[in-house]
Amino acid sequence: MTRLEPGMPAPDFTLTDQDGTAVGLSSLRGRRVIVYFYPAAMTPGCTTQACDFRDSFPALQSAGYTVLGVSRDEPAKLRQFRERDGLSFDLLSDPDHAVHEAYGAWGEKMNYGKVVAGVIRSTFIIDEAGIIEHALYNVRATGHVARLRSLLQVG
Repeated sequence: MTRLEPGMPAPDFTLTDQDGTAVGLSSLRGRRVIVYFYPAAMTPGCTTQACDFRDSFPALQSAGYTVLGVSRDEPAKLRQFRERDGLSFDLLSDPDHAVHEAYGAWGEKMNYGKVVAGVIRSTFIIDEAGIIEHALYNVRATGHVARLRSLLQVG
């Protein structure tokens, strides 16, 4: 499994958002981007994490960050998740987990004492030039956004 490190170029991608619109990472050059990978829309941990991003979105946006959530869910489920929880950022669909794999956010992990293949909850901070500033793997859903804000010095 490939792991990204600070200083590496962020793998480019184009994925479909909750509204069926193609979103390409390269189209966001000139902006700082937070890309986070989560296992499944509308599950307890993923809802907690998404709502933490929602609640922190104004501060992150004021600091110049664009937030993108990525999961294997189809756009219709992402739209339902976004509407249900009032999420103010785009959710992207990666059903074949190719982008997950490019970021090292797919692989073996422990789940209830068993080794399974799946999503490794991860967050990446990408600078204006498309370079990885921070690559955070195996993050916890609860409290992650607060730690991220501290790392990024976003009040």
